[in-house]
Amino acid sequence: MKSTTLKNNIVFITGASSGIGKACAHAFAAVGAHLILCARRLHLLEALSTEIKQLHAVDIYTLKLDVCDHNAVIEAIAHLPLKWQSIKVLINNAGLAVGLDPLQAGDVNDWEEMINTNIKGLLYVTRALLPRMVEENKGHIINIGSISGHVVYPKGAVYCATKHAVRALSSGMRMDLLDTKIRVSSIDPGATHTEFSTTRFKGDKERAAAVYEGITPLTADDIADAVLYCASRPPHVNIDEILIMPTDQASATLFSRKQPASR
Repeated sequence: MKSTTLKNNIVFITGASSGIGKACAHAFAAVGAHLILCARRLHLLEALSTEIKQLHAVDIYTLKLDVCDHNAVIEAIAHLPLKWQSIKVLINNAGLAVGLDPLQAGDVNDWEEMINTNIKGLLYVTRALLPRMVEENKGHIINIGSISGHVVYPKGAVYCATKHAVRALSSGMRMDLLDTKIRVSSIDPGATHTEFSTTRFKGDKERAAAVYEGITPLTADDIADAVLYCASRPPHVNIDEILIMPTDQASATLFSRKQPASR
């Protein structure tokens, strides 16, 4: 099957400063795509840009952006330089989990941060970029979801709700864009070793490390590989959804954990 070339196309990545977003930046640069890299931590974006340019002959535009700030999203995208305005692929990667408490003990601020980032941020960026894609009748939106968009687990109700929303929005986008050539995909990972758990546990690295103890989790590169696969299919092929799991994981809460060797 002949794949779609991404060389010299523009790829817009949110949450690009680390984890899956950073891995996607490397993966798409390796096939010759030019990159718009967005995140709140500009110094990390600039370091990533330097790193990638040493490896690949691509152009990179870095953008300090909090996707939760609707006005900032509108302003940033409205003022993209002309050469950066025709975006081929949007990777809605910015997202997070914060806290792991039962609903009755949950922190409302944690809930708002997850809802604002995982749902509203995705909507704000998509709404700002999509009209140009519709006008050009081309483009691909790739949303980074989660296994948590398929199931719910104890003490994760709000995070799971946000990822169920991402799944619903992806499905709804496909319907609303049916009469266009714009594709919509959702990549839904299981346990992936990034900053995710450190963020969830608010910097408690020991607790975060325990999430992956005794298993071989997915890596950010594994997810970036799936994202690139979706984006490089021929124009008549849309990969609606990929649920990608570590071999050591069978559900959101069921793992095969190897016991540490006894001393």
